[in-house]
Amino acid sequence: MKINIYDTKGKKKGSMNLPQPFTTELRPDLVHRAVMSMQANRRQPYGPAKRAGMRHAVDNPGKGRGIARVQRLTQYGNRAAESPNNVGGRRAHPPTPEKNLGKKMNKKEKSKARRSALAATNVDSLVKKRGHRFEEGISLPLVVDKNIEDIERTKDAIGIFKNLGIYSDVERAVNGRNIRAGRGKMRNRRYKTPVGPLVVLPAGAKGAQAFSNILGVVVKTPETLTVEDLAPGGNMGRLVVFSVKALNETKGWS
Repeated sequence: MKINIYDTKGKKKGSMNLPQPFTTELRPDLVHRAVMSMQANRRQPYGPAKRAGMRHAVDNPGKGRGIARVQRLTQYGNRAAESPNNVGGRRAHPPTPEKNLGKKMNKKEKSKARRSALAATNVDSLVKKRGHRFEEGISLPLVVDKNIEDIERTKDAIGIFKNLGIYSDVERAVNGRNIRAGRGKMRNRRYKTPVGPLVVLPAGAKGAQAFSNILGVVVKTPETLTVEDLAPGGNMGRLVVFSVKALNETKGWS
């Protein structure tokens, strides 16, 4: 399978064969399970303290007094405590910190899911379905010569996106940034930003910093590239820009 190689001016420079992982069968079911597994394994155990709501000196007066038969504080008259149906009482069925919130997945399935998500970046219809914007006529994934690795200024990185015809996708991410609804505003996740292009460069490339300064753009190396990077939310077809060297490094994926 042939793919075009572009220079930083957006002009076609040549072509090359896509690595073997791009011929993998598309398995959206495996990709979705792999992403859900990764998100579940990042969850932090939570729950109340073992003695929460039970740190009181209480007494149960028993029946025959015309009051509810619940525990009552010994120091403050008839004020109820500890029982789940009382103010200040313990929770009835709280989550337990001991519960394992993670999800397991077979290694071969997870590996195939990553290769399948990589192969989906070559399908124009899936990339458009995810909402990415790019000019017609360009071949996906976008492969750029080694000059992209030496970019040092964010201004030059934006210029490359414009030359390649995908800057409209960056604008979609920038204009779509909104303040999150709910308590997340107070918990260091105030903004929600749409997913923009993914740039894959070899380790140590100078251009990584320039591209990562652009809102919505994620920069990865082939070694750190995960199925969640290629299919955010479990939906295949992300818009990806590879350097030639980074694309060749995916040949070893198994």
